Amino acid sequence: MSKINQSYLERYSRQIVLKNIGMDGQKRITSSKVFIVGAGGLGCPIADLLCRAGVGEIGIIDYDKISLSNLNRQTLFNNSDIEKYKVDVLKKRLKKINPLVKIFTYKKKINKRNITNLIKRYDFIVDASDNFDTKFLLNAKSIELKKKLIVGAISRFDGHIFAFDFKKIKSACLKCFYQEKPSNEILNCDQEGILGTTASVVGSLQANEVLKSIVGSGKPLENSILILNTLNLKLRIVKFKKIKKCICE
Repeated sequence: MSKINQSYLERYSRQIVLKNIGMDGQKRITSSKVFIVGAGGLGCPIADLLCRAGVGEIGIIDYDKISLSNLNRQTLFNNSDIEKYKVDVLKKRLKKINPLVKIFTYKKKINKRNITNLIKRYDFIVDASDNFDTKFLLNAKSIELKKKLIVGAISRFDGHIFAFDFKKIKSACLKCFYQEKPSNEILNCDQEGILGTTASVVGSLQANEVLKSIVGSGKPLENSILILNTLNLKLRIVKFKKIKKCICE
């Protein structure tokens, strides 16, 4: 954990003053480890906000380069970053934002062969991917390793967020909600489009779920899906149950 000195206290003073966080909560944030899968429209605000909050260690995996079409929603990149690897740019940006945070980047695609070694050291797994294959892979491995998993999905003006704590016996999982895997075309921004503000709102809420869980405050989103539409400003939470004969049984 970072040394607690005057600079530390000033950096996090607006969080420490919150009665739901305080110094004990800030110490828990500083001691936490979060792994983010995807460095795009969701991954940028998640990494940015968790870094600013002082999460002790952040891992980020992505194998893509930055393109011009990314810039409407991937808020940590600019025009001079085009054709650079996303994780390379993110590491430099985040270290400038908060040098107290340890940043580890992985320039590869997460898969069945490497997922265990990648995520086993982290407390929280945050899904910021753009396909259901990755989401279901993270779901299965997080159950096996008893991790906390925060899942986000965006398309057009719509966003979905799930939060699971697989340390809890009664936790449902992603397959309890999607009993059949949806088509990846639903999340295809090239075809469906995406408003930048939708990505930022959903990513911010995912980061919020992580921080709430770290400090143990507020109402958790467990066994529920948060559904929002930024065009009509509609938001609702739908609860669902753990189903029999699921992988989380």
